[in-house]
Amino acid sequence: MPDLPTPQDATEAALFSESWDAVLSYADLCTSGSAAGRQLATEAFSRGVQETRADGPPARGGRRTPRLPGIPLLLTAVRTTAAAWEAQGTGHRLDPDLRLWLHSGRAARYTGPPLQRPLALRALKDMHEADAALLWLVEVEALPLPDVARRLGLDPVAASVELTEVRGLFRDRCRRNHLDTPMDADCRSYARLLDAVTRSSGAETPEDLSRHLATCVECAEAAACLRLHGGETAAALASGVIGWGGLAYLERRRRAAQAGLSGGRADAGTDRGVAAGTEVRPRIGRAGILSAAVIVSGLALTVSLMQLGDSDAPTTAGSDTGDSRRAAGPGPAVPSLGPVTGDATGGAAVGASPTARPSRSAAGTKSPDSDTEPQGKSTSPVADPPGASEPDRVSPAPCRVRYHVDSEWSNGFQATVTVTSAGALDDWSVGWTFENGQRITQMWDGTFAQGGSQVTAKAAAYNKEVAANGTFAFGFLSAWHDGNAVPSRFTVNGHRCSTAG
Repeated sequence: MPDLPTPQDATEAALFSESWDAVLSYADLCTSGSAAGRQLATEAFSRGVQETRADGPPARGGRRTPRLPGIPLLLTAVRTTAAAWEAQGTGHRLDPDLRLWLHSGRAARYTGPPLQRPLALRALKDMHEADAALLWLVEVEALPLPDVARRLGLDPVAASVELTEVRGLFRDRCRRNHLDTPMDADCRSYARLLDAVTRSSGAETPEDLSRHLATCVECAEAAACLRLHGGETAAALASGVIGWGGLAYLERRRRAAQAGLSGGRADAGTDRGVAAGTEVRPRIGRAGILSAAVIVSGLALTVSLMQLGDSDAPTTAGSDTGDSRRAAGPGPAVPSLGPVTGDATGGAAVGASPTARPSRSAAGTKSPDSDTEPQGKSTSPVADPPGASEPDRVSPAPCRVRYHVDSEWSNGFQATVTVTSAGALDDWSVGWTFENGQRITQMWDGTFAQGGSQVTAKAAAYNKEVAANGTFAFGFLSAWHDGNAVPSRFTVNGHRCSTAG
C-alpha cells in the first residue's frame, strides 16, 4: 500500500490534518471492506495532493485556474481513483452500486464537456477558494461556524454575515452556469420562472413547472442549487461535487460532527494530528471508544465477582433493594459482560462510579423462563413476577419512531428513521413494511435486509448500545414508483412502537 506524501510546508500539514478523516469516510463508502477503503483513501489523497501541487499559485497578474478547495478536491480524487481501479481490473474491491454508477451516463457527466458537468461542481469552482471552503465546511462537513471562522482566519463575529453573502454568491454562480448550459427550448422557457420561485421559501411552484422538474434531471438539479432555504444547499453540493454516495457522505459527516468525531477541528489547543515531516497517525474514533468501554467493563466484572466470592449471603432474584428494576431470573446476581454499573438486583456494583450508566442486566437480558423485554419495562402482565407493586394497567409503547423523508425526486428519496427507546438496549433491530413497494438501495449507520415490502434495519458495530430514554437514528436512499406513503407500523427488537409526526 502506498504511503501518504510528506507535507512540504505548514499549509499542506494543515490540509492533511483537516482532510484525512473526510477522505477516509468517503473511501469507506466506496469500497467493500475497511482495508480496501484505507488503500483507496491513501491513493486518492496522494493523487489530490499531486494535483494541488501541480496547479500551484497563480502568477502575478495571471488568471487563477478554477479549482475546488481542499476537502472537495480530495473527495473528487476518491471518485477518480475508484474509476481507475475499475478500469485496471480491481473494481471487485469497490461497492457494487458504485461500479454500476461508474459505467452510467451520470458518471460520464463529471468527465464530459465542462458545460454539461453538474451545476454545483461548476459553481463551486467558479468561486474564490476561501469562499468555497467556508461554504463547504459549514454546509457539508457540518462544522460549527465559529470553528470554521478560526480555521479560515475570519472574524467570528462577522462570519455569519459573510456566510450569508457566500450562499448568495453560490446561488448567483449556479444561476449563471444554468443559463450558460446548452438546453432545449422547453427548459429555456422555464429558466426565468425557476429563478423566481426558488428565491423565496413561501413561493409556490406552478403545476406546469412542477411537472417539468419531475422529468428533467438538469432543471431539478438547478432548482436544488438555486433554493437556499430548506437545507437543500448541502444536498446539492454533496450530490453535485462528489457524485455517487454524496447524500450518504453528507449524513455521515453530520453525525460525525454531532458526535465530535470530525477531524481537523479548529478549537484552540486541538492537536491537528499531522505536522510537516511527521508520520500520519490514526485518530481515536469509535473503535478506540469501544475498546476503552470493554476494558472498563472487564475491571468492573472482576471487582463484582470478588465481592460475590466474599459474600456470605448472595443476593437472590426478586429481593427489594429500593430500585424499581427487577431481576431477570433466580439465582445469585452475576453481572453481564456488557458495561457494568450495577448487579442484577439493581444494587450498585462495588467500585462503580455513582455517575455511571444504569445496568442493563435486568432490562436487557432475557432468561429462558421469562418474557422480559430487552427495552425495559414489560408491556405484558405475564412478564411481571408475582407480587409486583405496580398497578395493573396497559404500559406505554417501549419505543417511539419518527420517519422523515428528507428529500424526494422523480424516482427516489432519502429518509431518516429516528428511534427513542424507553429502556436500555445492547443491540437493536428495527422492522417496518413499505406500503408502495419502495426498495432501499443504500443505508448508513446501519445495515438492512429487504424481502418484498418487509424491511429490517440492524445496528452498525459502533451504535448498538442505547441508554434508557436514548435515541438512535439511521438513514437510507430508496427508489419508488407507484407512491411513497410513510410506513405506519414499526417494531424495535420485535416490539411495536408508537410513531411520532
